Amino acid sequence: MSSLRDQLGRPLRDLRLSVTDRCNFRCPYCMPAAVFGPDHAFLGDSQFISLADLRRILRQFTRLGVEKIRITGGEPLLRPDVPELVRLLKEELRIPDVALTTNGWLLARTAADLHAAGLDRVNVSLDSLRPETFARMSGAAPGLRVERVLEGIAAAGRVGLRVKLNMVVQRGVNDADIPDMAAWARARGLTLRFIEFMDVGNYNGWRPDLVVPAREIVALLSARWPLEPCTPAYRGEVAARYRYQDGAGEIGLISSVTEPFCRDCHRARLSADGKLYTCLFASAGWDVLGALRAGADDEELFSFLSRVWHGRLDRYSDERSELLARHETRQKIEMSYIGG
Repeated sequence: MSSLRDQLGRPLRDLRLSVTDRCNFRCPYCMPAAVFGPDHAFLGDSQFISLADLRRILRQFTRLGVEKIRITGGEPLLRPDVPELVRLLKEELRIPDVALTTNGWLLARTAADLHAAGLDRVNVSLDSLRPETFARMSGAAPGLRVERVLEGIAAAGRVGLRVKLNMVVQRGVNDADIPDMAAWARARGLTLRFIEFMDVGNYNGWRPDLVVPAREIVALLSARWPLEPCTPAYRGEVAARYRYQDGAGEIGLISSVTEPFCRDCHRARLSADGKLYTCLFASAGWDVLGALRAGADDEELFSFLSRVWHGRLDRYSDERSELLARHETRQKIEMSYIGG
C-alpha cells in the first residue's frame, strides 16, 4: 500500500475513469442541450486514450494505492471496448473493485458482456419513474423512454450484476418523486442513492434553493419506513447509508452541498483524453497522456502522478459557502468531461 498523501493527509484510493465525453442524453444538470448541441466540439476518436495507453497509466495508479476504479463518461457504454477495459482492469491489473456508471440506455444489450468481463457492479442514473419527468431530466430528446432504462436495470440483475440507482434530486423538478422511487427500489431489493443537486460545471443553472438537503430526504422516508444509520463500509465512503428497519434494504445519500466530505476524499479523475483532475470541481487538469506520448517511461509516469497528488489541496465543497457569501464564482470543468 502506497504511503503517498496529499497536502491535507488524504491518500489516493479511488479513480474515476472517463472513457468518452459523449452522451446520448442531455440531462440539464450535466449536459444541457443549449450548450451541448449539434455544433458542440466533442473529442475526436484519436484523442481518446487507447487501451494500450490506459494499461500503462493505470498500472502506475495501482502503485500509488488505487483499489477502486469507476468507469464513467459521458455515457461510457457508447464506447464499444468497455468490456475489454473491464477485463483489463480485473484480470491483468487485479483491481479489487471495478464499477460503472451509466444512464442505462444501452445496458440491456451490454449487461451480459460486462458481467462476463468481471464488472463488480453498475450504478444506473434514474431520476424519475414518471415518463414526463424522466423526459425532462434526460433532455427531452425524442424517443427517450424510461421503460428502456428499466429494461436495462432488469437485464443487469438477471445476469448477476449488482445494481444501484442514482437519483439527482432537484426541488420543484423531481423531489415529489422521492417516495415512489424509494418504494420501487425497495420492492426490487435495489439500493437507491439520492444525490444533492451540485454546482458542477458552469451551465447547469445551479442555485442553492434548488438543493433538497439529504437530511430532509431521510426525514421524509423515515416517516413512512423507519430508517437507521449504517456504519461506513470503508474510510472515505462517499454515500451516507441508512438501512430500513424492516429489513427491506437501504438507501444512500451523497450530500456534497449540505454536508461536504472533502476532508476524507480519496478520489482522482482521469478524463477520456488523459488529463488528471484531483477534484470534481477542478478548473484544470494535468496531461498524463501527453507525458506518455512525449516519451515518459513508467517511472517517470509514476513520479508525475505522485507529484500531482502530493501537491493536492482541493476542498471545493468546504469552500462553497464562503464563495457564495462573497458572490464569487469559479470556472470549473464540465462533469460530462470527467464523470460524476
